[in-house]
Amino acid sequence: MNNIVNGLLWLVFTLTSISVSSTSHSLQIETDVTQQQVFLKAEKLLTQSNSAQYKNLYKQLHYYPLQPYLDQQRLMKNMQLSSAGEIGAFLKKYQHTPLDWPLRKAWLTFLAKKKHSALFLEYYQSTSNTILTCQQLTFSLQVGEPASVVLPQVSKLWLVGKSLDKVCDPLIQQWQQAGYITDEIIWQRIVLAADGGQHTLIPYLTNLLPKDQQYLGRLWHQVRRDPATVTKHAKFINKSVKEQQIYTYGIKRLIWRAPNQALASYEKIQQVFNFSIAQQQQITEKFAVALTSKNHPKARYWMAKLEPINVGRNILQWQLIEVLKQQNWQAVLTELALMPANYKTELQWQYWYARALIETNQLTDGYNVMSDLANKRHYYGFLAASYLDTPVSLQDKPLAITNREKNDILLYPSAKRAFELYYLGRYIEARREWRYWLKQLNDREKLVAAKLANENGWFDRAIFTLSQVGYLNDVDLRFPKAFDTKINQHAKKQAINPAWAFAIARRESSFMTDARSPVGAKGLMQLMPNTAKQLKRGSVSRKYLYNAENNIKLGTRYLRKLLDKNKGNQVLATASYNAGPYRVKSWLKNSKAMPADIWIETIPFKETRNYVKSVLAYQEIYQHKPGQVSSVFEQVINMSIGH
Repeated sequence: MNNIVNGLLWLVFTLTSISVSSTSHSLQIETDVTQQQVFLKAEKLLTQSNSAQYKNLYKQLHYYPLQPYLDQQRLMKNMQLSSAGEIGAFLKKYQHTPLDWPLRKAWLTFLAKKKHSALFLEYYQSTSNTILTCQQLTFSLQVGEPASVVLPQVSKLWLVGKSLDKVCDPLIQQWQQAGYITDEIIWQRIVLAADGGQHTLIPYLTNLLPKDQQYLGRLWHQVRRDPATVTKHAKFINKSVKEQQIYTYGIKRLIWRAPNQALASYEKIQQVFNFSIAQQQQITEKFAVALTSKNHPKARYWMAKLEPINVGRNILQWQLIEVLKQQNWQAVLTELALMPANYKTELQWQYWYARALIETNQLTDGYNVMSDLANKRHYYGFLAASYLDTPVSLQDKPLAITNREKNDILLYPSAKRAFELYYLGRYIEARREWRYWLKQLNDREKLVAAKLANENGWFDRAIFTLSQVGYLNDVDLRFPKAFDTKINQHAKKQAINPAWAFAIARRESSFMTDARSPVGAKGLMQLMPNTAKQLKRGSVSRKYLYNAENNIKLGTRYLRKLLDKNKGNQVLATASYNAGPYRVKSWLKNSKAMPADIWIETIPFKETRNYVKSVLAYQEIYQHKPGQVSSVFEQVINMSIGH
């Protein structure tokens, strides 16, 4: 109730940071620049929070949504035990909001450093922060919690594929001395460290094993660093179950790097190892996919070895690819007939079923399936429409939302904080407030929030929220022409289709200007720093790449470069943008000439395969004109790729 009252007060006072002006179609949230300036000045004076100047500024912000952030920052900058009461009151008032955790984490870290175990345990909340969890378990033991209750919790903490902080060392030592560490749990952690974890941890873990088992740790470390180690069969001295596990891990990696070497090794080792059925299935699947993607002559043999009952979606994809590459349409029909019934209704398989029917002269059935498919707003729907030479269907159903609905959800304090942080360019904090706000809304209200975000230029929140709710039919909300002036300007300068640039940006970042991928790509068009440096012919900072215009300028320049490198073939240029030009070149080297829609299915990387399909579909949406046949997919239908 207090939240609603505060929200009403916020709307009543006109000199606040966000004022609402609405038209019959949209509701613009306008920020009060004066209040923003007061807030920013107050932030700079946080170290002088007792001064009259700071107090005067703070008082002016009584109804400003971000005033609590000043309280939070002040308490974090002046952490002391005498502030315990004020910190406790703040954490209670803003519990579970984005204002909570930064202060709570700083407070717990301070209390841990000062060894205040009782206060630490009072304020501790379950967290993924390993350091704080170690402190909590340590303090729990110190205040008399039974070791039989506390120490078993350490096992889960220890069983990770990376090193733990030194803060945890005394706790781990106590856990080990109590006998909770076993050979099996050590082995499990070695597996985690090897398989996607921190493999440099393996030597330490190896030393924890009994002397007669330490060779296994060393062997796994060697295989992790160089999968070709599995071809040295003499290293597998006991032919034990654990050696089989190591070999299985290594051979599944080697088949991608050196197929012939892997095939020869596996053929010989089967005479010695008694692989489990599960291991045999894993190896067979990996061999079948790797060899098919590399156009290896033994691909069909390994595909045929797969047991139909164990075949999943990924294998079905590659089995279909194998016959599509041969353009053996009767075999395509045979493969599709063997699919589980729940797969057959998927648009991908429907498209290839229709194609195969038409190619085998079963025209009526084929065109009927293709016609149904052509009504879908989807990559395969657009392909089908172009195949039939009919206009594509976007099935656009814009949301009908009133301004009253928008005003109602803006009463939430988290909504006001989210938009104000967004306008200040504090996107990380803004997204945290947005996520917290959405947790308080029902699905209809979330759609209203998405509409509000779009109308106020916060395009990525609108896109992600629609996806979260599952409403995918408001085309303009899902595919906004964000940054249209800059994208059109730089696309024209590079002589590329603006719709292609829009599609790339939409697929890469959903128009999140500060997007950052796990591998370090940055900004709207997700440029890698080294690529950006080459394109700019000079150094680039993170700030430079997070600037929308800079990113668009370099991104469109890169698209032009890739288009030239691929002789104007946009499908190959798009694949190159995602996977890199050298990978695409290597795929083409082993690829016979085939229709483009088939070649796209043969792309070895699932991510790139889906990426190309998405970009093509998005481009169609961005350049769509009602009643016209798709020029994008018409090119794909008539294109051949390969040698």
